[in-house]
Amino acid sequence: MLKIKAGLINYKILNEQVKESEEKEILIEQCNGQRYIGCGLNNKKITIEGVPGNALGAYLNGADLVIKGNVQDATGDTMNDGSITVFGSSGDATGYAMRGGTIYIKGNVGYRAGIHMKSYKEKLPVLVIGGRAGNFLGEYQAGGIIIVLGLGHNESPVGYFCGTGMHGGKIYLRCSELPKDLPSQVMVSEASEEEMLEIKPYIENYCEKFGNKLEEIMNNKFYVLSANTKNPYHQLYIQN
Repeated sequence: MLKIKAGLINYKILNEQVKESEEKEILIEQCNGQRYIGCGLNNKKITIEGVPGNALGAYLNGADLVIKGNVQDATGDTMNDGSITVFGSSGDATGYAMRGGTIYIKGNVGYRAGIHMKSYKEKLPVLVIGGRAGNFLGEYQAGGIIIVLGLGHNESPVGYFCGTGMHGGKIYLRCSELPKDLPSQVMVSEASEEEMLEIKPYIENYCEKFGNKLEEIMNNKFYVLSANTKNPYHQLYIQN
């Protein structure tokens, strides 16, 4: 295993050390806001202690990133494969345009998580949020799965404008009451048994990673949001 003490190392130098290393496992200690860690990487496992900067795991292509703390904005931007596990909360635009792989956030996420997510053939991006999501969750979502568990929160697990412009994929919300401002481009229903089986493996992974009890999470009502094909979002931008 390669160990790197990031400290005040310039992010370019840090990333060069990570990419050039022949070690399959890397531990980055004292991470202090360095950007772009893990970008485009595959076939490596990187554990980070501290707080990485923006665009962590952007274009990730098969590597596994484990962060023992919080992360900043644009984590997993356009990632293609692999996994990102965050033992804390994340900033804005988590999973922006991700098209494959999985992101597990133990805590909360900021605004615009999962926007422009998309899936293609066997690629299915999945974003699991243990806490609460900010405004514009799943904005313009075109594919993939977003799961918001709302753990530790009594209010709605999402902020305003959830699913605005959504035209594909699914958003699962674990909650007793739905947000009151869902856009007309979104259809809402209580999750079916089949849909619960679809997301159960991801919730099991969440519990294994963060030490939660599966039955306590699953023994609650889940709603599923999907695109309303009879009222597609493009009608917002055309004149009838």
